[in-house]
Amino acid sequence: MQEQGFTLWFTGLSGAGKTTISQRVGEHLRQQGKKVEILDGDIVRQHLTRDLGFSKADRDENIYRIGFVAHLLCRNGVYVLVAAISPYADARQKVREMIGRNFLEIYVNSPLAVCEARDVKGLYKKARAGEIKHFTGIDDPYEPPTNPDLECRTDRETIEESVRKVLQLLALRAGQKHEILLR
Repeated sequence: MQEQGFTLWFTGLSGAGKTTISQRVGEHLRQQGKKVEILDGDIVRQHLTRDLGFSKADRDENIYRIGFVAHLLCRNGVYVLVAAISPYADARQKVREMIGRNFLEIYVNSPLAVCEARDVKGLYKKARAGEIKHFTGIDDPYEPPTNPDLECRTDRETIEESVRKVLQLLALRAGQKHEILLR
């Protein structure tokens, strides 16, 4: 019988740490022999959803497409790590319903000021200067999860602490002993 995969959906503002945490979790899971796929929002936008803009409808469609791919992979035993801002709660909920019990929403929470200070791509600076319109957290909303499966406070904890929390949650949900995934 094939092992069931999981979808770990990392949501939060740009610069909160979604990609970094998902990459580290992915490395750890691969070391444990798991099949892993990372769906990073920036990369997906370049390839799968480049036809979409940044209206609410287009952002929702972007999340649904990512969710559909995650669903297909997850049901085939892959651990899917999605790192996407996913600003709207209703779109995240629809993906949760599509994937079912093996969907874990992880809120990568960091205050806007901290995310702006980490702005390695210069996106916040451009948004503040009016060069980028509809930028989440500046002139477009972000709806934080009200009941995530896990919250990582990247302004208060190290990346390693966040990764360990994610792996502990996954081990618990997968019904495995913590030491199996945490080795």
